[in-house]
This record gives sequence, C-alpha cells and structure tokens, in this order.
Amino acid sequence: MSHIVTLKTEIRDATAVAAACRRLGHPPPIQGTTELYSGAVNGLAVQLPGWSYPAVCDLASGQVQFDNFGGNWGKQEHLDRFLQAYAVEKARIEARKQGHPVSEQLQQDGWIKVTIQVAGGPA
Repeated sequence: MSHIVTLKTEIRDATAVAAACRRLGHPPPIQGTTELYSGAVNGLAVQLPGWSYPAVCDLASGQVQFDNFGGNWGKQEHLDRFLQAYAVEKARIEARKQGHPVSEQLQQDGWIKVTIQVAGGPA
C-alpha cells in the first residue's frame, strides 16, 4: 500500500544540510555567526548560487533566515531547491537508520518522488 505524505520542512539536521549541499554542488555549510543585511545570525550558513547573503539554518528552531530582498539578492527557486534536497536527504538518512531501502525519481516538474520500502504490515 502506498501513502502520500506532505512535509513542512524544518531544518534540524546538520548531516542532512551538508548532504543537500553536496547533492546540489554547493560549498559545504559553515557553522558560526554570519552577517546578513538585517544583522548577525548564528547557525549553518549555506551559500546559494547568485545570492548576496547566505541562507542560515538555525537547527534549534528549524527555521532558515535569509535576506534576498524580494529576489533581488537571490532567487527564491534556489532556496526552494535546497529545502527540497534537504527533505530528500533527511528522509533517506532516517529510512536507512531503520533499514529501509530508498529510491527516488526526478519528476518532469522538478519534484523528487521518494519511495521508502517498508516490510511488514497487512498482507
């Protein structure tokens, strides 16, 4: 039986952040205090392509802080792509911890379909 799941992504796993950066070909995230236009923030800084300031992941709150000035300092699609990559990597990590095989398919619209095989359940 298959199930469709919708996620609201909270960024709380440094390993998955680093994996998402590798997946997308971004530089590794940097932990520390980062200057954004609006001020200094602490967390894992992720440099997105063409962005004037990095997106900073606060693992304690799960939120991402960024200054892209309505798209003038960075395209929203790059952040969206990073969040999707994070969600896929986090799902892979958690499924593998429990011994479940994971596969994925890139859809024509850019979405990634992740399938996790879970043994057992009703026949």
